[in-house]
Amino acid sequence: DAFIPVENEEETMSNLSVVLVGCGAPLRSMGWYHATQLLNEKNDICARLDFIVEPWFMSDAGKSSPGSTEFAEFQKEAEAKHGIKFFSKVEDVPPVVEGKRLAIISARTSDNPALFSSCLGIGCHAIFLEKPGAPSVAELKNMQESAKKLNVEIFMGFNKNVSKYSEKAREYASANAGTKVTFYHNNNYEDSPESLGECFERNAEGMLKNMAIHELALAVSFYNVSVETIASVEADREYSRMQTLPGPSGKEFTDFSKLKFTITTKSGDEVSIAADRCGGDDSIGLVTDKAGKELVRYTMPDPEDSAAIEDAEKRIPGA
Repeated sequence: DAFIPVENEEETMSNLSVVLVGCGAPLRSMGWYHATQLLNEKNDICARLDFIVEPWFMSDAGKSSPGSTEFAEFQKEAEAKHGIKFFSKVEDVPPVVEGKRLAIISARTSDNPALFSSCLGIGCHAIFLEKPGAPSVAELKNMQESAKKLNVEIFMGFNKNVSKYSEKAREYASANAGTKVTFYHNNNYEDSPESLGECFERNAEGMLKNMAIHELALAVSFYNVSVETIASVEADREYSRMQTLPGPSGKEFTDFSKLKFTITTKSGDEVSIAADRCGGDDSIGLVTDKAGKELVRYTMPDPEDSAAIEDAEKRIPGA
């Protein structure tokens, strides 16, 4: 009801049709995980996944690319078991007949502005964008204005803003004067040119806009960080690592495989951010004293989360 005001919320939410744009490869792409969550009846989500648009794997070039076999198997099962209709273009999705329509866009960032425009064209009432939404702020503003004219609401979720580990780290630091907080974000890519090269190409917008954007959202939301308020940004050169590597296409991409920096605002707020593509599978809120001595750390997943993850892995091997 936050994004679709209605008189009869229960009736409308049960009639909420979802269009997923950008499914990607099973067990790898965020779009596929969105689809899996929507199709899992145990999640009790008041929405119905009706359409999936997959521009890449349903194109001539994508049909023989890595991951295409797994996608084709998922498509076949989803069509047979759930009656989902697949399309290669948003424009081919049928018009809304009744109820409300939500689009979830989880495609490559460079494709998002055009896909967003197409979603407006098929009568979507709300659009959920995967971060960072578009390659530039100017494009995001244009998308926002286009949606506003049609009374379509846009949402971009940053789950770390409401995660237990980040909240606990902030609360501890707030209760203990003179402490500093560093938010660590780890991925579990193999530390090899092949693995990182594939990562750099698939996430060509770069680490800051793709991976560390979650921690930047924390900085903006809770540490008064904005373009106007930043006094300094100090990079940790010893920790950070930038590389230029070829992706699967053969084209070279330059990005950080590790990055760490501290932002200080004009009002004295300070927060440090670290991201490591090959650092593991967790996120950490680390609180230290002025000398850098660790006082406490909170992690995601915590033991409770780990139990839920273990259960999910049993249901979806390889997830």
